[in-house]
Amino acid sequence: MAVDTSARTPTFTYVDGDWFSGNPPLIGPVSHAMWLGSTVFDGSRWFDGIAPDLDLHCERVNRSAENMGMKATMEAKEIERLAWEGVQKFDGKTAIYIKPMYWAEHGQMGSVVAADPDSTRFALCLFEAPMHTAKPSSLTVSPFRRPTPECAMTDAKTGSLYPNSGRMIIDARKRGFDNALVRDMNGNVVETASSNVFMVKDGVVLTPAANRTFLAGITRARIIGLLRQAGFDVRETTLSVEDFMNADEIFQTGNYSKVVPVTRLDDVQLQEGPVTRKALDLYMDWAKSSHGTDG
Repeated sequence: MAVDTSARTPTFTYVDGDWFSGNPPLIGPVSHAMWLGSTVFDGSRWFDGIAPDLDLHCERVNRSAENMGMKATMEAKEIERLAWEGVQKFDGKTAIYIKPMYWAEHGQMGSVVAADPDSTRFALCLFEAPMHTAKPSSLTVSPFRRPTPECAMTDAKTGSLYPNSGRMIIDARKRGFDNALVRDMNGNVVETASSNVFMVKDGVVLTPAANRTFLAGITRARIIGLLRQAGFDVRETTLSVEDFMNADEIFQTGNYSKVVPVTRLDDVQLQEGPVTRKALDLYMDWAKSSHGTDG
């Protein structure tokens, strides 16, 4: 039986000057992106009439394209404008994921493995995706590691990095957990399989220092800044699995769900703590006071 390729939620995509509904066919079997993985994307969120840090996400997708050897063919401001145009196509009742994307259609002459930057294409996809903010999550320590910049394209938010995250999550769920706590090649904790991670010990907020093995996210930076402004001692530092096992609180941050409390790490039971709740409150207060309801 053929696989159903229709979009699972209401979806609109801008490509080549037009908007299309559903899941338009954009690449073929000889497209470089499908064959050799030259894709980058970013993700922002629209909810309650606002799209926090949309401008930063539009800027980052362009950096990702350049770091992958492609051309950023769209100005970040134009991507942002199109995103607001796309938001108007929905009924406004459900949160939206905003996903700008670049990919290469062809490889270079003489070396098809390398993307031809002149063949770079752009699309902007928006689809309904309910928020799961503050929904408790469980973690287990993953046996898989994050690569170094010498081994993978860690300086881009590229689809080619996500199969590694996928196997981490599959392994975690087989063992009864929602997600995985992930280490770098030196054995230090860097993030989870799909988000950045924080811990709290004796009132101090700690998060792994950005070392180019993981995506130090826009929401992560926003939370760090907001907590510091609120008077918290927030430190970016080297952290071990043992540090997390002894934490008073653990929470995740990311664009998709903003702030998510961790209530179990392997055999350690945790409660959603006051710092986690404060981080979410600070973020939502900032988002709703700093962003308008249009572009």
